[in-house]
Amino acid sequence: MKKLLLSGVCLLTILAIGCKDKPTGQGISLTPEMGTVYHLGQPVSVKLNAPDDLKPDSVVYLLDSVRFASTKDSASVSLKTDSMKLGSRLITAKIYQGGTAQEISTNFMLYAAKAPQALKYTVEKTFPHDTSSYTEGLQYLDGVMYESDGGRVDSPEGRSSLRTASLETGKVIKKVEGDPKIFMEGISVVGDKIVQLTYTEKIGYVYDKNTLKLLSTFTNNVGQEGWGMCFDGQRLYMDDSTNRIWFLDKDTYQQKGYIDVCDDKGQINEINELEYIDGKLYANVYQTDTILVINPKTGAVEQRVDMKDLYPMADRPQDRDWSNNVLNGIAWDADGKRLFVAGKRWPHLYQVKFVKK
Repeated sequence: MKKLLLSGVCLLTILAIGCKDKPTGQGISLTPEMGTVYHLGQPVSVKLNAPDDLKPDSVVYLLDSVRFASTKDSASVSLKTDSMKLGSRLITAKIYQGGTAQEISTNFMLYAAKAPQALKYTVEKTFPHDTSSYTEGLQYLDGVMYESDGGRVDSPEGRSSLRTASLETGKVIKKVEGDPKIFMEGISVVGDKIVQLTYTEKIGYVYDKNTLKLLSTFTNNVGQEGWGMCFDGQRLYMDDSTNRIWFLDKDTYQQKGYIDVCDDKGQINEINELEYIDGKLYANVYQTDTILVINPKTGAVEQRVDMKDLYPMADRPQDRDWSNNVLNGIAWDADGKRLFVAGKRWPHLYQVKFVKK
């Protein structure tokens, strides 16, 4: 028994000695405070605040798990944000002392450097649009309008479909109906294929562009839901009901990165139908009359267009659910430099031009 007690005392002594020089985290904090707001281009001063008796051998700083600075003490370091992606960013300090290490973290919010430029629109031409289409995805290519129509057989929107239509007449050229229980979402033409998202089913569909024949499906676990989609010639972009726009590989449809959409005041949620135009992302904001122009590298909202009165309320049938049949659908004619916008079950598709106010 005496030997056992002696062993226990020794063990406690060893543990006490071993823990004596190990940082406990008490009294340690990291500047900036959690949730502090900065704007793109504004440097962030990062500083480890520690008790006088904490003498670190070194401190390594990481931004979202990527090292950006190190010091031999608790001196402050400056983090540049000039080309950084917007949104919530995590800063971690790894504190090394006497062969031990501990971590402490904080975060900050990075928003756009300035308010979006306000644009206005002019209507250049009006085309017919099929009022049976609950527009989820819209793309114009080679004289044909490609459209994804959302809904389920037991929902007010009706059954989903994928279709091609004539711009001039609005009449359907080809149409394939989806599974009656699946809600189809955004589309994008990639080479000789059409890629289509689904709302909550976590399935993606791939069709032949010319025949609309279903070629394959894939699992889409990226993001919360499937909403809008577009293609820049190199990669796909998709959104998911939040302010996040994901980058997808054009062949495997696997995630390759993301941006978070913010203006100078905060995050912009419910980014919906997307179109890539001359190096920028154009996006509807769901259930609003707003179209945003977004920097695809940072997520900054650079321009904002108020499309109110494009389809005047006085001209709309009163028996429609206008809280649901909202502005949605952006298509770009790259050859003719024409911009088209539409809405869910709207009778018109509009050719518009955006100009400075």
